[in-house]
Amino acid sequence: MSIGLQKPVYTPFRGDYKPFSIGISPLEMDRWIEPDEDIGFFLEEKQRLGREVFDAIYKGEPETDASQHEVLQDLSDWLVANRPDVWQRDGTRIHVAGQTVDLADESLPPIVRAGLLVQDDLVLMRRGEDGWRIAAAHLAFPSSWSLEDKFGKPMEKVHAEVPDFKGGTRNATMINRMFDNFKPGMPVKRFNWTVNWSDELHLPATKTHAPNFAARSVMPGDSFIRIERQSLIKMPVSGDLLFTIRIYIDPVKAMEENPELGAAALSLADQLEGLTKEQADYKGLTEKRPALVEHLREIAKRHATA
Repeated sequence: MSIGLQKPVYTPFRGDYKPFSIGISPLEMDRWIEPDEDIGFFLEEKQRLGREVFDAIYKGEPETDASQHEVLQDLSDWLVANRPDVWQRDGTRIHVAGQTVDLADESLPPIVRAGLLVQDDLVLMRRGEDGWRIAAAHLAFPSSWSLEDKFGKPMEKVHAEVPDFKGGTRNATMINRMFDNFKPGMPVKRFNWTVNWSDELHLPATKTHAPNFAARSVMPGDSFIRIERQSLIKMPVSGDLLFTIRIYIDPVKAMEENPELGAAALSLADQLEGLTKEQADYKGLTEKRPALVEHLREIAKRHATA
């Protein structure tokens, strides 16, 4: 992915937001989806991945067909009503960033048609006897996880490897309770972040864990901050939950070049240093953490004395 050195859109590692916390906040519905100038690249990548690894980026239980159609209908209606400068509708077709998606194209599952309209990945959650599970998803840009591994599993198993979110933990209990209490028309958002040594959008577990981006040969200044802007909204008809995940990738070099980001560099250093060993291991940062922290503190110091 070609990434410039512009100021990051989001810096969730600043302020009171802590890693490995639920950290939800209300989301204004008119800001549900946030397109930017990279939308064409994102959508081209989704089309390419659909041709090359479709079974890895789409899964869906047969019983979710009606709910998937609800997602497609509600999302497409929102897009053309709220951002007609980006999405234009012509009958059953929607034009976006030089591409056209036919909403009536039954050769693709409804949630895939919806996913090809936006930069966000779409994950449909359904309540079962053992809790909320992933029942359908169009996941083109995973961050170190596999849809095949997580599909159909309740949240406790989805988060089995995540520190502080395993089954029986306070966070795991809170997530199920929170999902149960969601109401239509009251969406929420949250953020997640990590530091990677690749700017690829499609990063399933197989790419990140082996060979771990050849991390030993990459300098801290060549790393990238990968941010997920997530939203959660309850579908009014099916009662399922739609989880959206939008990826932002910001080079650490942007912090070096922009004096306004000195405080952000210091905050990121503090967050990295504050991770427990288990948390750092999970994020794949144990080996590189000391060098990253030192580099970020040097950036902050340089900007502070400039």
